[in-house]
Amino acid sequence: MKAAAKGPALSLSSSLSLIVALAAAPALAGPVSGTFPSIDGGTLSVEDWRGHPVLVVNTASQCGFTPQYEGLQALYDTYRDRGLVVLAVPSDDFNQELATAEEVKAFCELNYDLTLPMTDITPVRGAGAHEFYRAVKAETGFEPGWNFNKVLIAPSGEVVATWGSSVRPESGKITGAVERLLN
Repeated sequence: MKAAAKGPALSLSSSLSLIVALAAAPALAGPVSGTFPSIDGGTLSVEDWRGHPVLVVNTASQCGFTPQYEGLQALYDTYRDRGLVVLAVPSDDFNQELATAEEVKAFCELNYDLTLPMTDITPVRGAGAHEFYRAVKAETGFEPGWNFNKVLIAPSGEVVATWGSSVRPESGKITGAVERLLN
């Protein structure tokens, strides 16, 4: 004699409905990516840094938060030998960036002695946002609300955390998250 199946049985139509629903569901978010034009020429690709945590920060030279460049450089100096990449993404989305990439580069070298990687001036929000920022928004809902917003990417490429302008680069929130990724 055949034993009765345990649990609810699915009819053919229920099974087909479940398959259709699963196929229509959005895929789980994967790694964010993006290739940026470098302020030094060439390109900077987030994919090239897989296996390393990456802190991506939209910056501006004429903002009240501009002194955070000092903290970004200090964070980079502290953790770069352990694998952290800090990427500055100058943006004029809030009308506080200099007119050209050359001016931005000179300003950052003169005032902050920056050696961390920097992109060319790049849109970070709205319809014209760079592909990286569109992917971050699609994955997390996060979009920069001002200059010096921070996005921490895990070595696997997923967004780990985001912070607004008021969270300083050397804060315990950021250094703690970076330390966890480096261990």
